[in-house]
Amino acid sequence: MRAYMYNDQATSEAHEKVPNEPVDLEALARLGVLYWACDGPDGREKMEQIARDRAYKNRDEVVISPDRLPNYEETLKIFFTEHIHEDEEIRFMLDGSGYFDVRDQNDRWIRLQVTAGDLIVLPAGIYHRFTLDNSNYIQVIRLFRDLPKWEAINR
Repeated sequence: MRAYMYNDQATSEAHEKVPNEPVDLEALARLGVLYWACDGPDGREKMEQIARDRAYKNRDEVVISPDRLPNYEETLKIFFTEHIHEDEEIRFMLDGSGYFDVRDQNDRWIRLQVTAGDLIVLPAGIYHRFTLDNSNYIQVIRLFRDLPKWEAINR
């Protein structure tokens, strides 16, 4: 995962500032955003151990791509609408890539570029959004403590 300050004025897909302004894991942790690298041959088992340690009992698997997701364009618009959840949002990236944007304490966007093997936790109550990169494909496991409850509260 790469994290950096989002540039609203950029025309590139990544929306990086020039020069780039990286955001480290400690700064993300102060916002409640957690990250684990779960790639490599034992990555899946590492994810499973984290799920057990954090009491994530339920899960589903989602593929977001034009040919696999019904109502692809409309769904991406919903994902990219700024919102919060009452519960944590936990995602383990299996394949592909995309961007999660989260608000910092000064209401600025931080962009998280995620790829296969990344496990992130967005805390309840943090404004965020998601979009794909130009690959137009990501496969994720969504983890939940209880039954999946995906109610977005838009800003």
